[in-house]
Amino acid sequence: MNPRCYDCIVSKKNKLEDKTVFVGVSGGVDSSVSAALLKDAGYNVVGVFIKVWQPEFLECNWEKERTDAMRVCARLDIPFITLDLEREYKKEVADYMISEYRSGRTPNPDVMCNKYIKFGSFLSFAKEKGADYIATGHYAQVKEDNGEFKLLQGVDSNKDQSYFLWTLTQNELSSVLFPVGKYKKSKVRKLAKKYNLLTADKKDSQGICFLGHIDLREFLSHYLDLKKGEVYNTKGEIVGTHNGAEIYTIGQRHGFLISGKNTEREPYFVVSKDIKTNIVVVSHEPNDKDFNKKEISLSHINWITSAPKRRKKYTARIRHRGELYQCTVNDDSVIFKKPQNSLARGQSLVLFDKVECIGGGVVS
Repeated sequence: MNPRCYDCIVSKKNKLEDKTVFVGVSGGVDSSVSAALLKDAGYNVVGVFIKVWQPEFLECNWEKERTDAMRVCARLDIPFITLDLEREYKKEVADYMISEYRSGRTPNPDVMCNKYIKFGSFLSFAKEKGADYIATGHYAQVKEDNGEFKLLQGVDSNKDQSYFLWTLTQNELSSVLFPVGKYKKSKVRKLAKKYNLLTADKKDSQGICFLGHIDLREFLSHYLDLKKGEVYNTKGEIVGTHNGAEIYTIGQRHGFLISGKNTEREPYFVVSKDIKTNIVVVSHEPNDKDFNKKEISLSHINWITSAPKRRKKYTARIRHRGELYQCTVNDDSVIFKKPQNSLARGQSLVLFDKVECIGGGVVS
């Protein structure tokens, strides 16, 4: 298996000069270093800042990020383009997220942002403009094996973002580069200083894709009629109140109020909820046996190469940087070795064969 990336052919710069890469520059250190590495490798690099939709009630931050991205491109002496994808982002990411929460599901907007924005509209734009590849600052790796493209975890396990990329297909992966995927974050920071980039010490962005860190209840309150309700324990006793069943997810242990007379030292975890009755049920056990399941059905399934083999052992991740659980795959369902209860409808369940991300689906 040979890596299909810029660093394996640095010595052949005369060939790379004919290859154009559009790099999604967000104004952060990872995308900045990605652009620098690609230019250093000999590619014809173009920086592209993606402007997305942002609600009026949130503080505007895209202009500052765009300025930082522009300065990085100026430092690297590469062209800079602003790509307006406000409409696409509003439809495919924001509206999707709101709709999912309204129906009582737990969406993953970062997955949709990658699918429809970065590796959808951005990739299409780049190809239309004549680019051979696009590149982003994701901590993941793409490797080619006999004409087949595989998605691997990033070397830095604390920053690995393969979980968010499970919807990618051969079509996208054949045109994608992840320059920082082979490095630890600390090395990326050092490279940023080596290239004298202003983003070298810039803090990592947090929260929902492109929107940054936002209060979920505050955001959803502008679109959903959130009402306070009662929190029950598994015995059917009222133990507290919540701020609207829609905003809670299975396994959550914060965001609801346990009444004084029922306050105990042990934490409570959400084990179920009912949108119609606006009730949230909690338990001291995050994997309460009454709510455990070994087999989980999936929808919107995507296998990056080929469908998993029956009886073969894989691992599954149910949240970013979450624990990997042993499992097998049976058509459109996953059977865990140990019963699980911390899965909510709408979540992404992502499957791995050692360090290779083989795909995933949405919990039904």
